[in-house]
Amino acid sequence: MNAYLTSPLRCWLLLTILLSGLLGGCASLSPPVQEMSDARQAIKAAREANAQELAPQKLQSAEDSIELATRTLEHGEYEAARMAASVAKALAIKARDEALAAAATRGP
Repeated sequence: MNAYLTSPLRCWLLLTILLSGLLGGCASLSPPVQEMSDARQAIKAAREANAQELAPQKLQSAEDSIELATRTLEHGEYEAARMAASVAKALAIKARDEALAAAATRGP
């Protein structure tokens, strides 16, 4: 057999690459629990900053995205749910930031 293919270092490298590919593929097969939680917490923070009054469109978009994430999660579409939850989180953060900025310019 070819010494190049049987080198222990090369075998270890090949095994590592194969396992990385398998583990990477498994990550997308798991439910996006953390992403969903993060998105819900960001929406909660936006509401606490009064985004429903001061940034209603962004907050509504965040809520629509988390609803989409929930529906796709229920259908087992984990990667789509993960992406929708990430979008929801980003929109909620923008809504919160916009609400805080609007509140600051209003004054007490």
